[in-house]
Amino acid sequence: MKEIVIIGAGFGGLNAAKILAGNKDFNITILDKENHHLFKPLLYQVASAGLNESDIAYPIRSIFAKYKNVKVFKENVVDIDGESKKVITDSKIHQYDYLIIACGAVENYFKNTNWVNFAPPLQKLSHAQHLRNKILNAFEMAEKSKDEEERKKHLTFVIVGGGPTGVELAGAIGEITRITLTKEFRNIDPSLSRIILIEANNTILRSFDKKLIKKALRDLESLGVQVWTNSRVTDISGDYINIANETIKTSTIMWAAGTMANSLAEKINCDKDQMGKILVENDLSLNQFPDVYAVGDIVHFEQNGRVLPGLAPVAMQQGKYAAKVILKREAGKPYKPFKYRDKGQLATIGRSKAIAEIKRFKVSGTLAWITWLFVHILYLTGFKNRMLVMLQWAWSYFTFKKGARIIIDK
Repeated sequence: MKEIVIIGAGFGGLNAAKILAGNKDFNITILDKENHHLFKPLLYQVASAGLNESDIAYPIRSIFAKYKNVKVFKENVVDIDGESKKVITDSKIHQYDYLIIACGAVENYFKNTNWVNFAPPLQKLSHAQHLRNKILNAFEMAEKSKDEEERKKHLTFVIVGGGPTGVELAGAIGEITRITLTKEFRNIDPSLSRIILIEANNTILRSFDKKLIKKALRDLESLGVQVWTNSRVTDISGDYINIANETIKTSTIMWAAGTMANSLAEKINCDKDQMGKILVENDLSLNQFPDVYAVGDIVHFEQNGRVLPGLAPVAMQQGKYAAKVILKREAGKPYKPFKYRDKGQLATIGRSKAIAEIKRFKVSGTLAWITWLFVHILYLTGFKNRMLVMLQWAWSYFTFKKGARIIIDK
């Protein structure tokens, strides 16, 4: 039997494993630092108290419990030896015939690594929990403060990065301050909170149509979000952020300004781009190691002259493709180069506020929001998770409340 090792149980690794699971010709080993598959597009909902952690995560072992040929190990990969076909973890060595690298991306602070201490990213459940604590604690600190300047600092929220994550996070905080918390405090008015979305480029949501971007800007403004474009961060500390020559005093800064390749890419001797992403062939294999495939955010893959973005649909399609190529190679069948089928893009700003661009179909408002809800429920792993999220969203929609406002101080 052939040994297949999959590093990472994100969208790419999970979909590759699902294709291969149950095939009696393979033993499949899944390696991940976490014991759960995480639905990253909804991480911001946990950070903004809209959902609980368990609503968007599902145990990897549960997904593959019925497949006897699938093993799951919670391990940290420390090295990859492409010559001897070995994956070395912090506890053992895994030999492979085929390897699929699907360990995703990590936050990119553009060499300002100390900023992570003051502006947390949003890549893992622990990040979302930490951000939720910071956001909710800011209101608690403002409520008990007797100094007006101190209150203003606690009621100022800054999000760095105007991509979908930053926009969705800013919109969610806008809803909390303008709708959810308006009657729950006695000494402060949460609706007077200052929410600032910082973007270094000349527009937010750059991949969307210009008309949809304008609609998103109006929706953000209606929730009290100030959007600063052409604004580059020069310094971040525990209670302020510098934008060029301007200083904003704040106790809550959130980082959503991009990602870079997982450091694991450095462990394998292959060609990479300037961002450290692995350069692959048209079948997603490595030129130096044809039995090694890389999929998802860790990959640099160009199509029609453009590098594919780090989106869940890209990782899902690449994961499925890599698994099918392995099956065809073993069966001696030909296969075509990978081609990404763009199914569109979505971003939500708040209650009944969203934008959707699906080929020529471009829409905003309630219809886009319903589309966004349907797509996210559809791709969420686990029937129980889908039901819980639907109930949570329905409750929030009709009551204007967010039910996951729990502070877990550490």
